[in-house]
Amino acid sequence: MSDAVLFDARPDGIAVITLNRPDRRNCLGKDIRAGLFDAWDRFEHDPSLRIAILTGAGRKAFCAGGDLAEMVETRMGEPPRDMFPLPYDTVELSKPTIAAVNGAAFAGGWMIAQACDLCVASTTATFAVTEVKVGRSSPWAAPLIHMIPQRIMMEILLTGDPITAQRAYEIGLVNRLAEPGDLLDTALALAHRILAGAPLSVRAARETVMLATEMGRSAASAAARHAASRAYRSADAQEGPAAFAEKRKPRWTG
Repeated sequence: MSDAVLFDARPDGIAVITLNRPDRRNCLGKDIRAGLFDAWDRFEHDPSLRIAILTGAGRKAFCAGGDLAEMVETRMGEPPRDMFPLPYDTVELSKPTIAAVNGAAFAGGWMIAQACDLCVASTTATFAVTEVKVGRSSPWAAPLIHMIPQRIMMEILLTGDPITAQRAYEIGLVNRLAEPGDLLDTALALAHRILAGAPLSVRAARETVMLATEMGRSAASAAARHAASRAYRSADAQEGPAAFAEKRKPRWTG
């Protein structure tokens, strides 16, 4: 791992991944892109880690988007499909992720926050899809239609204007708001709520949500039943009811 992206593998099963170029507003330059690819790969292949939190260093910016200086220098047209490390897209992940947005999440910064399963935001954070202001485009924003209403999405993409964290929370883009000093603790608390669940059940639940957004109702229901079968057959499926009956915490084995 380079110092552009910090990786904290906590003993509680949470990985905290931090974009660490606050002087460059944590933009998606080569060093951060490479560091993120490495971090997501490390998270996915470490069996002791069950959930990741992605955040940015400093309080001004979570991530200001692509490196515009690099785009000018390389005369970049359409970015290569695998240029950016996007969870569940260009990066294969099977575990849940939380974006802890500490400041401005603009363009590519919104993109990587959107790619995470859940989002916690500082009350001082702002969000914007600014591509129209610099002659670029935002095809990555297409999944937003499953998160926010069409007319709101249309305004955000057509104007490129930022919205506040409060507005992002109101339209359903953000799960939790936190004061700046409490952001990571709030994200960790949400992660611990997920960790309290049986690992295979959590995985099946995540797959169910994603299947439901990608398929019609009947196909999604059939696919979700298939995704759930491993959890139903697991030892944890017996441990959960037993722990409830015995009034104790379950001992999940995954």
